Amino acid sequence: PNFVLLLIDDGGFTDLGAYGGEARTPNIDSLAARGAMFTSYHTSPLCAPSRAMLLTGMDNHRTGLGTIPETLPAAQQGKPGYTMSLEPGVQTIATRLKAEGYRSYMTGKWHLGHGAGELPDSHGFERSFVLDASGADNWAQKPYMPYYTSADWFEDGKPATLPAHFYSSEFLVDQMLAYLEADKARSEPFLAYVAFQAIHIPLQAPRQFTDHYQGVYDQGWEATRVKRWREAQARGLIPQGAALAPPHAQLRQWESLSTADRALYAKSMAVHAGMLEAMDHHIGRLIAYLKERGQFDNTIFIVTSDNGPEPSDPIAQIGFGTWMQQNGYHRELETLGEQGSLVFIGPEWANATASPGALFKFHAAEGGLRVPLIAAGPGIAGGQRVASNSFVTDVVPTLLDYAAAQAGERDGIDGKSLRPVLSGAAERTYDADTPVGIEVGGNAALFKGDYKLTRNTLPWGDARWRLYHLASDPGETRDLSASEPERFAALQADYGRYQQRMGVLPLPDSFDPFKQVARNSMKVQLLHHRWHLAFAALLLAGFWFWRRRRRR
Repeated sequence: PNFVLLLIDDGGFTDLGAYGGEARTPNIDSLAARGAMFTSYHTSPLCAPSRAMLLTGMDNHRTGLGTIPETLPAAQQGKPGYTMSLEPGVQTIATRLKAEGYRSYMTGKWHLGHGAGELPDSHGFERSFVLDASGADNWAQKPYMPYYTSADWFEDGKPATLPAHFYSSEFLVDQMLAYLEADKARSEPFLAYVAFQAIHIPLQAPRQFTDHYQGVYDQGWEATRVKRWREAQARGLIPQGAALAPPHAQLRQWESLSTADRALYAKSMAVHAGMLEAMDHHIGRLIAYLKERGQFDNTIFIVTSDNGPEPSDPIAQIGFGTWMQQNGYHRELETLGEQGSLVFIGPEWANATASPGALFKFHAAEGGLRVPLIAAGPGIAGGQRVASNSFVTDVVPTLLDYAAAQAGERDGIDGKSLRPVLSGAAERTYDADTPVGIEVGGNAALFKGDYKLTRNTLPWGDARWRLYHLASDPGETRDLSASEPERFAALQADYGRYQQRMGVLPLPDSFDPFKQVARNSMKVQLLHHRWHLAFAALLLAGFWFWRRRRRR
């Protein structure tokens, strides 16, 4: 079969229509109805580590992406597993499928290295048009945060310029269609990987999509979180009666906001839904093309997200307002989400879109790790709900399984094929005695059977280990570490072995990824403006020297 891998950026567990979200996603929903929806699929809490695992089937530390460059502390810089690009010998799914006679294409966010030898053209993709950063503007070729001084795009490994008319979801599908059309005479099966910028900051969408959600979010984040929790139970995504985690003490209550702020945040969430709908609309164009070319029925689709929803509030950072002005950004209510607008949803809405999970991106709570996974295509029965614990490292071995790859093509992979649970040959991908670990930036989890050991860092966690029975408590509301001390100790020992085997470099309990982003961004800005600062320092020194001489 052909493979189409569609990756959402920062999509929460219940964001898609098929998972109970408000956004209109009919094309993705049709794939879900035609195939299988996973209800306990886990990724990593941050984008680059997740993408490394998604494309290699290996633990992120073994690939070189122990975390993301934006949160990398000095103590980890340059260390094995923390080089911030795919390290020598690491093979992507594109490289592995090439040995099976496949061609491969990629468009969208890469974030796994920068420059010669580190881009998709050096990792098995025949054609590619990619952004190497964590994100960028969706309307123009410019950066979205002070950590970056430019938005660098590359086509086939060479610097590229975006067209004058540009909207990210539209362009990424256009480019993929152009690659497929150029090679339409070729008979080899293909891998098409589209890594969307939707719904990463800055949230941006054409007005015709955003307008569909006027008034939808006026009741606020608490109401939306509860609504989605109930919908998840009704759809069989979580057990009936599973508790909903109470909101974190630091989260604001909707009623505490001013009328103006409530309007701004409700509209921001409308842009969030509009951006999802716009992405789905363009996915529909890709599906229509494959149907027209007679390829649809022989194509397996994988739809998922790299991590949970984004909680960041960039305007809370010192100097961000000035940076926005310098880079042509605003937050005007009337044109929110349109060109020049910089939109985010903040931690409260992120917590709502992760419902029923706790917390969000950056953290190893279910809100940061549990995301949608849809698989549809030949050999996959429709209408399935797959409850088996599964992980981002399982996607590569699954594709290799369906491609009937030779056994040697699976060497070095940490994940396991999901084909047995998709076909009904097995109920679980991992047996009750097999531990699976995840760690990014001090946020960690160890899954074993129906249990999960987890630790979350500052500022939303306290760096304490906790134990949950995940099968009955997906909201992580009942810590069992005191009532089941033997199991708690056993899973901690399992995590210790995982940490040693994968080369995880521990961080102090005081580590805060949000503060680290701010520090790293400041360093970039100081480096970028070093000549201006040096000139200003010279002027000040000259002025001081002149004043001193005058006084004499």
